Amino acid sequence: MPRQLGELEDAVMTRVWQWNRPVTVREVLEDLQQERSIAYTTVMTVMDNLHQKGWVRREVDGRAYRYTAVSTRAAYSAALMNEAWSRSDNPAAALVAFFGMMSAEQREALRDAMRIVVPTLPEDAVPPSGEVADEAVGAAGEGAGEAAGAADGAEPEAGR
Repeated sequence: MPRQLGELEDAVMTRVWQWNRPVTVREVLEDLQQERSIAYTTVMTVMDNLHQKGWVRREVDGRAYRYTAVSTRAAYSAALMNEAWSRSDNPAAALVAFFGMMSAEQREALRDAMRIVVPTLPEDAVPPSGEVADEAVGAAGEGAGEAAGAADGAEPEAGR
C-alpha cells in the first residue's frame, strides 16, 4: 500500500499528473520556482526518489530523463483512502465519520460514483446530502454514533 507523499513529492507529482505527458526535471523546476526557491538538484533528487518508489517511470532523452506518472492522482487518493479505512477497527463507523465530513459537492460526487459502480442502484439508494450521516449511523451499528458525532464538530484524529 502506498504511503502518503511528502510535501515536495506531492508538488512534483501534481505537475506530472496535471501535465499528463513526459516531463523533465527542468520543466518541473521552472514551474516550482514560481512558488518557491528551489535548486535543480533538489528537484532531480525528488524525481529520482519518486522513480525508485515506483510513482514515475523514466526514459532517457538525450542527456536527461523524461518522467511519466505510473498511475493517476485518483488512483493514489483511492489507495490512501482504502489504506486508512482498512486500518479501522470499526470500518462502518469510519465511513459514517467520513461521510459526515463531506461537503454537499463531495456527497454528490459519491452518488455519481455509486451510480457508475452499481449502475442498477435505485435513485433513492444513496440518500440526499443531509440524510447520509443519519442513515449511515443506523446501518453502522454500535460505535458508529460516536464516530458520526465526532465528525459534526470535533477534529478528526487523522487531521491532527
